[in-house]
Amino acid sequence: MMWKLLIADDQTLMREGLKTLLELETNFTVVATASNGEEAYRKTKEYQPDVILMDIRMPTVDGVEGTKRITRDFPDTKVLVLTTFNDQEYILAALESGARGYLLKDLPIEAMAKAIETVAHGGVVMLPQVTGQILPHLMKQSHEQAIEDQRITQLTGREKEILSYIGSGFNNREISESLFLSEGTVKNYVTQIMSKLELRDRTQTAIFAVRHGYYHGDSFPKGSV
Repeated sequence: MMWKLLIADDQTLMREGLKTLLELETNFTVVATASNGEEAYRKTKEYQPDVILMDIRMPTVDGVEGTKRITRDFPDTKVLVLTTFNDQEYILAALESGARGYLLKDLPIEAMAKAIETVAHGGVVMLPQVTGQILPHLMKQSHEQAIEDQRITQLTGREKEILSYIGSGFNNREISESLFLSEGTVKNYVTQIMSKLELRDRTQTAIFAVRHGYYHGDSFPKGSV
């Protein structure tokens, strides 16, 4: 399948460089570029891209606000934010605004292409080297934490295991291959997990998983059984 991409970055060199490199990947075609969040919104309406690479820091309308508008009005379009190690608070705001993950701008193009495919297929991308840095910003107040801890107790061992894969950015197909389950079974598990945890979508679920330690880091995920 050929995925349609939109690249939003205020630096012409970055936009055009990513466009050239990503179009060398056979699964991608860059249908448009934009220099800020407002232009990205207009071009999303026009071109209906599958995935947007959205820089966080842009003039006029930044990537966080652009992400919020696009995910609200075009739910079939998925946003991946482009960032640096110094943008932790912006990353969190983008995730809360509906982004399906984040990529470091200096990531090798092969890894970036794989991340785009993951998101296009329904996964969430949260890089381990960045997750550790934004984790303090993800922590809740003690009262909210206690409520969330109580919700986790409703999950079965298998649901906790799948939660750890969601927190690591795996899509349903990748989870099914890892756990030798049908994709339909995984989809049902994911629906049950979101219902029990009272979460709206997969991004919220991934954030929840990371906040509670259910994700792949240097060791096997905590939630596995």
